[in-house]
Amino acid sequence: MLLPRPLPLLPPLRLSAPALSGRIEATVTLSTVARLVASGTAVSKADLVPAAGLARTTVSTAVDELLARGVLRLDGTRPTAGRGRPADRLALSPRGGQVLLADIGASGAHLAVVDLSQRVLGHTHVDLDVTDGPEVVLRTVESHLTALLGQAPDDVPVRAVVIGLPGPVDGQLGVPVRPPIMPGWHAYPVTARLQQTYRCPAVLENDVNLRALGEARALPADQVPLLFVKVGTGIGGGLITREGVLHHGADGAAGDIGHVRVRGAPDDACVCGNVGCIEAVASAGAIARRLAVAHGSMGRGGQGDVSIADVRALVGRGDPVALGLVREAAGLIGELVATLVHFYNPARVTIGGSLTAASDELLAGVRSVVYQRALPLATRNLVLTNSVLGEYGGLAGAAVLGIERVLSADSIGVLTAGRS
Repeated sequence: MLLPRPLPLLPPLRLSAPALSGRIEATVTLSTVARLVASGTAVSKADLVPAAGLARTTVSTAVDELLARGVLRLDGTRPTAGRGRPADRLALSPRGGQVLLADIGASGAHLAVVDLSQRVLGHTHVDLDVTDGPEVVLRTVESHLTALLGQAPDDVPVRAVVIGLPGPVDGQLGVPVRPPIMPGWHAYPVTARLQQTYRCPAVLENDVNLRALGEARALPADQVPLLFVKVGTGIGGGLITREGVLHHGADGAAGDIGHVRVRGAPDDACVCGNVGCIEAVASAGAIARRLAVAHGSMGRGGQGDVSIADVRALVGRGDPVALGLVREAAGLIGELVATLVHFYNPARVTIGGSLTAASDELLAGVRSVVYQRALPLATRNLVLTNSVLGEYGGLAGAAVLGIERVLSADSIGVLTAGRS
């Protein structure tokens, strides 16, 4: 079902500045200039010369071409030192292209269209069930993304699609990899399908990684490294480096913390086939199952009649049984986070997911254990808090990935070749 919602008011997101390159290919120069403007590192021709490390004529030529092709636009002027005339201020043009975003969770998806200037052109939330399989879910997503495009200017092309899924993914191949809660999705060609549908590049990412990236780019630059922990149907993690980019590891599995076993956890069976995984004992789904047992409402096959929405409602009303289970889960999650704080030494740990909006009990419990268990050197400057973006964090991360992909050296040639 398509649920209309007001456009999310995302804060300005920090786009990364490019690494400087000694290469002089035209696409590298164009990408460097466009990303320096997008990141706010340099917003005039005079600023771009030292920032890019390129000759003044090279920068001027690149800016003129990006203006002519509709990638950049003039955005007023800014004062200059001395008595010189004000410099033209540069910004990304909303006419340069659109990016489609799909942040898919276990039971729903946020979908949006943004332009290159980060303006949200359309947004909705769709109820779905990832256990229905890729054909059903992606057909639904494509249908509603296409409907959202009807709210956007029809003469601005789609330049990229970014999709997040709640499970392990191989971003290079564009396929999910044995996702525990997504039967039928293993090795499904997600990006190939979306590329065919929308005739543009597609990017596949884990949903928690998108939230981590969105959170990091909505915060000041000194809030990295960042660890994002999502507590929902399952439990997942995302790691942002000091440079403000995602840490994927060798094969894309970095941050997959849901299947780590924690000291003191019960031997509950997990969907991955192991026992005692943090996801099996401390996720919102696990709390819902325990509440069902406590209320005597377990159905056939061990399936409870208590949903995660019920858990949120009970916690919000202060139900003592629900609060007790949340506190137990927070203690176990805190043990895991304390270990990760020692290992990764983040500047910030963000707790997100469906339970955090209902109460501060989860955050308080995690904080208590982390500050008790972790050593002072790792916690003396640590910020441990709830998400600043809430349910829109995944869209924010997807917007960052999509815009930076469009402005990359591999893709910007498409923008500058299509208009005169």
